[in-house]
Amino acid sequence: MKPQKLITDRTAKIIYWVATLWLSLGMVSTGIVQIAHMDEEVRKMKELGYPMYFLTIIGIWKLLGVIGILVPKFPLLKEWAYAGFFFLMTGAIFTHLAVNDSAVEYFGPTLLLLLTVISWYLRPAERKLSIRKK
Repeated sequence: MKPQKLITDRTAKIIYWVATLWLSLGMVSTGIVQIAHMDEEVRKMKELGYPMYFLTIIGIWKLLGVIGILVPKFPLLKEWAYAGFFFLMTGAIFTHLAVNDSAVEYFGPTLLLLLTVISWYLRPAERKLSIRKK
């Protein structure tokens, strides 16, 4: 007797695409805001103690990561993009912790981190890096 799955393949695929599209939207929108050096982002980066050029770097990383996750094939690139998003969002959360920010500041990076993990975990087999056995 086969063990019963918690969610069906169809449900997993729907959750994957919803999480991935929300993740992509969040990363693109914040990436554009960071590349454009919008006033609120500049103010926050100064409060956090980061140099302003860091905004451009992380904004570009986010846009490239979204391309990597959404483009078909290239599973190794997807793994790197997910890892990058994971590092960016955990870094953001720990930075907010370090400067003792209010709870509201954690919402965005925590949501994007959660979406990153869900998207990575539920990605279809053709989007996973397969290890070939000899």
